[in-house]
Amino acid sequence: MSDSVPPNIVIARAIERERSVAHLSLSALAARAGLAKSTLSQLEAGKGNPNVETLWAIAMALGVPFSALFEGVSDSSALIRAGQGTSIAADEADFTAVLLDKSPADRRRDLYRISLTPGSVRSADAHPRGTIEHAFVAHGRVRIGPRSQETELDTGDYFRFAGDVAHSYEALGGPALILLVMDALR
Repeated sequence: MSDSVPPNIVIARAIERERSVAHLSLSALAARAGLAKSTLSQLEAGKGNPNVETLWAIAMALGVPFSALFEGVSDSSALIRAGQGTSIAADEADFTAVLLDKSPADRRRDLYRISLTPGSVRSADAHPRGTIEHAFVAHGRVRIGPRSQETELDTGDYFRFAGDVAHSYEALGGPALILLVMDALR
């Protein structure tokens, strides 16, 4: 996201743009995403502070990757120091995602820094068909992966799994930090 434009405005512009590209009315997108039309209207007006679940629902309803809700492609170089970047929190779990890099137009690849706190599980619905997630545990212990096939990982472990099925993320024993790359078929 651009540092000069507030995140809620960037997201508002992106939702309106993607809805227009999909030729969907506000009512139709709200219904597909399982949101109230008034909620979607507020988000498109740049009001409100959407959580991860709301943004995922909108992206899924539009058939676009999560990163499509964030304007522009990264410059040729970018530096985001630890603790910086725009955080998007989940409501259902103590889970925070920071989009580190958006895929160029000719590819679908998103890079995230995921912070997890023990005691809550972030359950994720299936992403678009063909999505693969690559997780590298930078710190802590986690249990992640497709539901009923979750795998425990320690610091330094890497795990690739299907993201196009329901899956979850959970910190074990203490805070955890994951570098997550989402690859999707074009």
